Amino acid sequence: MTNKSEKNAVPQNRTGPPPKQGLYDPQFEHEACGVGFVVHIKGTKSHSIIRQGLQILTNLDHRGACGCEANTGDGAGILIQTPHEFLKLVAREARVALPAPGDYGVGMMFLPRDREQRAECEKIFAGIVAEEGQKLLGWRTVPTIGAGC
Repeated sequence: MTNKSEKNAVPQNRTGPPPKQGLYDPQFEHEACGVGFVVHIKGTKSHSIIRQGLQILTNLDHRGACGCEANTGDGAGILIQTPHEFLKLVAREARVALPAPGDYGVGMMFLPRDREQRAECEKIFAGIVAEEGQKLLGWRTVPTIGAGC
């Protein structure tokens, strides 16, 4: 006979994935290039989720998740709900009139560092936005931190 705490204890010498439980099923385990997810199951916004997402990026640095892959343009980052209050502040700084929440979208792109190449990319993108009947509100260069990025 074992007591309940011994029965549910995690073995310290496990070599494989944990058993199927809740939303987790080990049949979906396979090698990956480095992806992590932190979510609130009900979609609640939380700064702690952002901190945990940034920690995942730090933990995946050994898998190339530093956001500066020179030959492919691959990068790394976190995806969150549109932070309207923050975007209002940075839009004001950039002298961009921001519509109400839900009346605009945000696109993020890795653009060339060379000014002429970047300007050409922005021009092409602005043309596509216009062709789709939308209005480009503006551009913002996102501050980055990292070696070689």
